[in-house]
Amino acid sequence: MATPNNSFIRPYLITRSLQPENQETPIKFMNTPNITDRLFFRRNHFSYPTLQFSHYWLPVHGLVQNPTLFTLQDLLRFPSKTFKVVLECAGNQRSKFEPKVFGEQWEKGAISQGEWKGVPLKTLLTHVGMKDGAKEIVFEAYDYGSRTDSDQIHTFARSLPLEKALHPDTIIAYEYNQKPIPFKHGYPLRLIVPQWYAMASVKWIKQIKVIDSKFTGPFQTTDYVYYPEQEGDKNSFPVTAIHVNSIIQKPLDMDTLNTGIHSIHGIAWTGKGQISKVEISTDNGSTWTLAKLGHYSGDRYGWIPWSYQWTVTKKGEYTIMSKATDSENRTQPEAAFWNRKGYGYNAIDIIKVRVE
Repeated sequence: MATPNNSFIRPYLITRSLQPENQETPIKFMNTPNITDRLFFRRNHFSYPTLQFSHYWLPVHGLVQNPTLFTLQDLLRFPSKTFKVVLECAGNQRSKFEPKVFGEQWEKGAISQGEWKGVPLKTLLTHVGMKDGAKEIVFEAYDYGSRTDSDQIHTFARSLPLEKALHPDTIIAYEYNQKPIPFKHGYPLRLIVPQWYAMASVKWIKQIKVIDSKFTGPFQTTDYVYYPEQEGDKNSFPVTAIHVNSIIQKPLDMDTLNTGIHSIHGIAWTGKGQISKVEISTDNGSTWTLAKLGHYSGDRYGWIPWSYQWTVTKKGEYTIMSKATDSENRTQPEAAFWNRKGYGYNAIDIIKVRVE
């Protein structure tokens, strides 16, 4: 009998649910060349939409001077921008909250990055001419379905305040990694909002509408809101910018190692500024040492790799921790900000290993 060739074993996404499809990336493969496209995490509230790609139009209307139906070819004629952007589900690492919270029990893999190309949203809004009184820009997607808190059918829709909508790097993307966006990640058009949690980067855009009030759709005012209290909505506020964060990719939690020299490595990212340092502890937080940072490659919206060489001579159990700080002087806390829906987890990453 032939011996299996392990070089042909393919890593797969980790399934959290199938209806709708929600799958996360195995953390050890997050920044592995050639397979990151296939292992991009998937987050859906509804089933995948059915689209007529041969008759695709993007309406931009509402409180504007010149309501316009844009074709894909129209968008390709505008000047474009390309960025490497981290997209992180707001519920990433929800399973780590204490006390436990309801919702998809993501571990560390509801985050991916890639190179997105598209036309700045500001360009389209300038083209149609916003009227005085405009306050928010609403993005409605083609996916739709029912919710447990309503007897109505809802489409996925969210808004951006003008300041974020008009940011020059907020784009309507039509390419991912030099190819058309994969259907499961928003083809043919996806909003990309750098440095905000990924719920803002609406997939399968159906229409864009300029409004003169606050948008009150359920994915804006019920979901993706921080609720600090166990019961009630007191002191709630919206989920927006990504928190400073880091994870350890190698070794994995509960790995068994030999004595000797080991490379501890992972990634760090933030929604404000850039990562300025990552610190590592191999003694349960008693002492901290600076890790070596990799390079952003000019992409200020991507994550940054880091590494640390650990020499271990004594056998036993060890607790390894990583802690990132960004240029806004935000540092990962010992405990994440608890909230009822489990958004924005960013506590110091902790793994345990045994050395034999």
